Amino acid sequence: MANKPQWDLIAEAFVNHYYSVFDTDRSQLATLYRDVSMLTFEGTACMGASAITQKLVSLPFQKVRHHVVTCDAQPVLPESLNGVLVFVNGDLTVDDGAQAIKFAQVFHLLPDRNSPGLFWVYNDLFRLNYG
Repeated sequence: MANKPQWDLIAEAFVNHYYSVFDTDRSQLATLYRDVSMLTFEGTACMGASAITQKLVSLPFQKVRHHVVTCDAQPVLPESLNGVLVFVNGDLTVDDGAQAIKFAQVFHLLPDRNSPGLFWVYNDLFRLNYG
């Protein structure tokens, strides 16, 4: 079996961490965003760590569970930035609902220059897939 590219390892680690935090305490996601970060959630855009966290915390459910089905990643040019583009498809269960909802999410990650090995979200796009 061939070794995975570095960007795949970064994407997998980030996605596992992100959804683990989201599913337990959304307010703790603020550390993954910066003032220049942007989230577009179901067509509504907000910018900055505070506004993004406020949006995520205000979502109308108490319990949530993400199940990642696919996670694809690519390096982002210029390579000097060492950014990673991540595309996630999965299932979302809220408030112990019987039916999971399909979702898709894209993250544009950039390395934290002050904490080597850590990444933050520059862009975040989220959509539910009703069908």
